[in-house]
Amino acid sequence: MIMENPIALESIADNTLFRKGDIFVLFGELFGRGYATGLLDQARKVGMQIVGITVGRRDENNALRPLTQEELSDAEARLGGTIINVPLMAGFDLDGPEGGPTPTDMLADLTLQTWQDARIDWDHIETCKAIATNRFKTALAQVMTALDGMIPDGKNVFFAHTMAGGIPKAKVLLVVANRIYKGTGARHMSSQTLLESDMGKLILQNFDEVSANTFRHLIEASAAIRARVEASGHAVRYTAYGYHGTGILIGDEYRWQTYTNYTQGYAKMRLEAIASDAWDKGVTATVYNCPEIRTNSSDVFTGIELPLIPLLLALKRENGGRWADEQWRACEALLADGHTVADVLRRIRDLQASAVMEPFYDFNAWPMPNSQAQADLTIGTSNDITAMHRDGKALISDLLSTLVVEATGRLIFGATSAPTGPVRWIHHDLVARCLNAAHGDTEGATRTGPLSSQTSHLSEVA
Repeated sequence: MIMENPIALESIADNTLFRKGDIFVLFGELFGRGYATGLLDQARKVGMQIVGITVGRRDENNALRPLTQEELSDAEARLGGTIINVPLMAGFDLDGPEGGPTPTDMLADLTLQTWQDARIDWDHIETCKAIATNRFKTALAQVMTALDGMIPDGKNVFFAHTMAGGIPKAKVLLVVANRIYKGTGARHMSSQTLLESDMGKLILQNFDEVSANTFRHLIEASAAIRARVEASGHAVRYTAYGYHGTGILIGDEYRWQTYTNYTQGYAKMRLEAIASDAWDKGVTATVYNCPEIRTNSSDVFTGIELPLIPLLLALKRENGGRWADEQWRACEALLADGHTVADVLRRIRDLQASAVMEPFYDFNAWPMPNSQAQADLTIGTSNDITAMHRDGKALISDLLSTLVVEATGRLIFGATSAPTGPVRWIHHDLVARCLNAAHGDTEGATRTGPLSSQTSHLSEVA
């Protein structure tokens, strides 16, 4: 399945399904910042029982192990629930046959001078992949057995898939990634050059295993639980977090845009296809493509935070009043003397209107490779805006990220009571309406319609 246009989540739905005592399963370990915290907040407010998993840890010999008692206690405190302590590390980058190299080992000797021409033994990669898949599915079966015993009859179950990533920890790859996502001028590197190399093809396969195929494994492994719950007249829901661009205010209208180059985009499209396949088979699984935020993992992509800042404009446009004004003032307070939010927004408008960026508004070409001019403009704008702040560790994008996390948690939790399809986009218009409504902000500007109502414009740029 290939999406031909971004199908928007159009309304703010109330939770009509989940209640106290139902089971919320976080399928991915909770680390620091991220979208999952917003969804967990909603589950806690309802009084659901929270169950989590762990990816485990690697010991000094690279062997995968469960969490220690101290690590488990810390993780459960962070989650606010019970963790099934069976290691569910996804991906094959650190797996290999006994005495043989792992894929990461195979990259260890590559240098900046040799990586583009290096050839990988794909038969050996397939062996490593088979070992990793068997390891993961065997552990997952153990997790599902434990989970089954934790779900009493008469309960609904919410599975929230949050697994993502998969960049092997090879020195040359970290240098290359730094040049692709942070490099300007002479330090710029083409993302397409990486993807056309064997190293790049290896990375894409590992992204698929971590970000996408784990969703299929989850759906298949929980079939017995799903059958038992549904036979009792209750429901099982699956969600996953996607990224496939976002509709934000550009000029006077909401328009789809994206961060370039989002290398994991191929895996995210595979994730969408897995949800669509499950949906066609009667499994209620939905990928929610969320707006850009800053997380521990997304910080590698310099400039991915820029589309966040026009959320301030959407807050005012979508019936924003006193609370929306307070967010503007809070953001202004983060800027150094002599700089204003208006200055920041002007820089972003200049970027959005640039002829350099126009080709990247093509939805059907996503994910496009980067270009020298695009990288210089995006990364340069990001660096300049960061420099306008009082503290480089307290940014407007940090504050707005927390708002997006709050809103997406509310929107996804409510929509998952009665989802309308396997893939839905959450755009800034709905995020702003959700936040304004949640904070009692109903004054100000006239409310606009959802992005999906502006399909004529989307078709023009898609």
